[in-house]
Amino acid sequence: MTSNRAQLRAFALLALVMLFWAGNAIVARAVRFDVPPLTLAFARWAIALGVLAPFAIRPLRRDAAVLAAGWRPVLLLGLLGVGAFNALLYTGLQYTSAANALLLSAAIPPVVAVLDRMLFGVRAGKVQALGMAASVVGVAWIVFEGDVQAAMRLDFARGDLIILASVAVWALYTVLLRTRPAVAPSSFIAATFAVGVLAMAPLAAWEWHSGLAVHWSWGVAAALLYVGLLPSLVSYFIYNSAAATVGPARAGQAITLMPLFGAVLSATLLGEELHRYHFSGMALILLGIALGAWSLRGAALPANDEPRQRK
Repeated sequence: MTSNRAQLRAFALLALVMLFWAGNAIVARAVRFDVPPLTLAFARWAIALGVLAPFAIRPLRRDAAVLAAGWRPVLLLGLLGVGAFNALLYTGLQYTSAANALLLSAAIPPVVAVLDRMLFGVRAGKVQALGMAASVVGVAWIVFEGDVQAAMRLDFARGDLIILASVAVWALYTVLLRTRPAVAPSSFIAATFAVGVLAMAPLAAWEWHSGLAVHWSWGVAAALLYVGLLPSLVSYFIYNSAAATVGPARAGQAITLMPLFGAVLSATLLGEELHRYHFSGMALILLGIALGAWSLRGAALPANDEPRQRK
């Protein structure tokens, strides 16, 4: 049986991962005038792939036949989770605050549950569904800035709409992860990183051709290294290890911490103002987190469950 100490350590590591992922949006928002969004997405995964490649060569050779046989899900997952998600996230951050973007990511678990039900017939429990409903209401309250009349008009801000599209893409990616080939984690992540890099390269080239250049500085270089290493490679392997201890369901629930970390970081580091509707939305999101954790209280810890990859 997994010790309580090991579980506490795993949850602490998951909290660190959520902090890194929140930092990804903070950094992208901070450099929005210096690095075009599609170029940032390309650079993130090119750096991550370049660092990972020497360590993934041997597993890739061993898993080459399985990856070739399952090329369709690898291609689709790479396009969704590495390419499209990051392109939408970084583009949305050109038009909305990091706080909004991160708080809107609380919609990921409910959208995953809906897609899981639609595509694979997986039902959420009643308490879990209630928690997700609370999170959805909290997200909607933030999107419409606490304005009920705007909600009735479905008056979306441009940036928020793009962020919600990225949420839908990531949720679909998460649900479709069950279709991935049975290969080593390093082989799978290297293959999907490669797909993402190849998909983003022509889009980044289009930005350069349009005159959207990178304004280089030490701060920009540090930002590129951050997004390429900590929210990408380091977070993935930490998440992989921690989720093996506590199980994918509990690890997935930890994702809802990211919006709360992000709201605090955006106010502290970017000086973004948090309004009353942000706090009201956060209260509902916290209620959703609590109900989700309560719904998982009796779930058994896994023996050899493979965790799902995250952004």
